[in-house]
Amino acid sequence: MSSRSSWGPPPWIGRVYARCSATCLTGTHTTVEVKPGFRKSRAARTQALQPGTILFGGSCEVPDMHQDRRRFLKAVGVSAVALASCSLGAPLGAGATSPEMRRIGIVGSGRVGGALGTVWVNVGHEVMFSSRHIENDRALAARLGRGARAGSPREATAFGEVVMISVPYHALPDVGKELGDLLEGKVVIDTCNPFVHRDGEIANWAREKGAGLASAELLPGARIVRAFNAVGYARMGAAHEEPGRFGMPIASDDEEAVAIVSPLIRDIGYEPVLIGGLESGRHLMPATPLAGERTPDEIRRIAATLQ
Repeated sequence: MSSRSSWGPPPWIGRVYARCSATCLTGTHTTVEVKPGFRKSRAARTQALQPGTILFGGSCEVPDMHQDRRRFLKAVGVSAVALASCSLGAPLGAGATSPEMRRIGIVGSGRVGGALGTVWVNVGHEVMFSSRHIENDRALAARLGRGARAGSPREATAFGEVVMISVPYHALPDVGKELGDLLEGKVVIDTCNPFVHRDGEIANWAREKGAGLASAELLPGARIVRAFNAVGYARMGAAHEEPGRFGMPIASDDEEAVAIVSPLIRDIGYEPVLIGGLESGRHLMPATPLAGERTPDEIRRIAATLQ
């Protein structure tokens, strides 16, 4: 379902970022920096970054537990007290990176699927890669190590709490036929774009109907969030280096699906910006006004002018 790709995972950088999803006593969001000499532990990426956490002074050192157990326990204690003092009423996906680690199935692990899946694995999610080239998926999973695995498209779809479909648009009808029973009721991230030169007549149909509505027709029953459609794969694989600087326009008719997918988009490094329902998905393609990396405010301004 996806073309072969020589894409390799980018090196993990020595910083971990997060936003507090609740209104804290400080009234600010927090950046957590993992400094040299400290292990980039799962605690650094998730446990210390739960919604409502206050990190006084704007930064926090997360020590390696094997090196300094006392400092770790003290830090956890401070975070727990701060957490109890915060309002946790903000909705899921409102300014938060993933509040919990999820299982993500990727159907089409080429350039886009490989780039996004690699970042999700490095954050701490479990990801199953799948494509027509299982040997490539196994090699990628082996390079990424813990949290990454490979399987068939059906296995990846069954595995994922969230499924990302990233295949050429002409393959989408087959995806719907082969995986339709597993996609029913499942949250699906649709990255697929219809290109006439590659996909032929179905691309003309999808462009006329609108890519969001067309995907919904081809994947009946799936809870679709259209995202990652108008930015190059190389940039998406590096966006976590400057988290929140750019926005990611998305379209969906499912509010709960948006709430589930939004933290995953933030894990990649983008601030999700909902521009409308799936009928607005026609605007989420290359060579449209929303294409390329733009700030969240720029995306909102442009989206307000679209008909």
